[in-house]
Amino acid sequence: MKSKDFNLKIPADIGEQLKLEDGTPVKLVVKRDRLVVEFAESWRRIFQNKIMWWPVIMALVVSIGYYIFCRWQNLRHLKLSGDESLATALIVTGVVMGTLLFTIFFIRDRNNPQNRFTKNIYWRNFPVIVLSFALILALVLVGSMWLLGVLFNGASFDRITSSIIIFVFGVFINLAMIYFAQAVDAGVLSTVLTLVIISGVVISMAVNNERYWWQHNLSFLGTRNASSGWQFNATLILSALLMIALIDYLFVCLQENYPVSLRLTLLRVLLTLTALNLGLVGVFPNNVSSHMLHDQVASFLIYCVIALIIGVRWLLPQITKEFLYLSYGVGVALVVAEVMFRGIGYFSLTAFEMIAFVMAFGWLLMLLDRIESLINVGTESEILANLED
Repeated sequence: MKSKDFNLKIPADIGEQLKLEDGTPVKLVVKRDRLVVEFAESWRRIFQNKIMWWPVIMALVVSIGYYIFCRWQNLRHLKLSGDESLATALIVTGVVMGTLLFTIFFIRDRNNPQNRFTKNIYWRNFPVIVLSFALILALVLVGSMWLLGVLFNGASFDRITSSIIIFVFGVFINLAMIYFAQAVDAGVLSTVLTLVIISGVVISMAVNNERYWWQHNLSFLGTRNASSGWQFNATLILSALLMIALIDYLFVCLQENYPVSLRLTLLRVLLTLTALNLGLVGVFPNNVSSHMLHDQVASFLIYCVIALIIGVRWLLPQITKEFLYLSYGVGVALVVAEVMFRGIGYFSLTAFEMIAFVMAFGWLLMLLDRIESLINVGTESEILANLED
């Protein structure tokens, strides 16, 4: 059977919205029975315009510097794991190189007309985004080095081999961070927000010196009695700043499709207050000196979420029935959890805090995703498809 091709005629208004020019590389992709027009992938752009040389040259310079350092310190053999080991060097150099390249290409991509994310990010939110990706990179490298240490227990390498390992790992780390700098958007930022808060809480639980912390409450992880208190509180503060950055970006973009209105302003204020109270829970941990403030900001955080759930029907444009029913379901579930905790005493304080946090935080992420979907609704126009033999 002879194959047939389709020609798509894209209207001028859509071409202007996408900032298409003659020779702009695009591709057509079928996703869930939908035809999607996509620009060249960020990973492919790394291999264009001599971008590939950046991660290679930086990894080469760092590996040579590491070899010189080993000769200077007269280190002939380096253990894979330990305080002064190859794993430590990989984590430190990887985080420094990756963060530096992420920063450079994130700023550089602001001039890319197809990247509306970096263009609409305020400079005050820029350090938070960079710090978040640096934290994720550090966690990935720490976990990877721990796994390699378990798999190759007792392994050691000479300084030339160690330098080569630094170079190979560095190239892949640098490529990955450049890719994320060019591919980051609201969806990626939401994922990073989730990873930061979940990984921070889990790590605080794991390294806490009080094994029976759960007999107190979730806030105990941020107190002076917990060895991981600063990590738990820093996680909440960083998550709050990251959430504020995401809210800023979403509402700046939302103004392109929806005029400024009282309900959108109120929605932004409530979301920002929710993020601020989340950060203040970390600023004022549940210590004796700040117990009152901790309870107040935690209560305000709950009030903001409840206000968002109740008012989402009027505050969010083009809300679907499914999301509305889901929101009311989460609200009812929070009330039921409150009754089971305070009313009949079935839930412990820790169980209630964890259940309420997961439901509220999960719903907030879905709300931010709904706002992002409103941004992606652009110009709709008829596209003609002509069949050619």
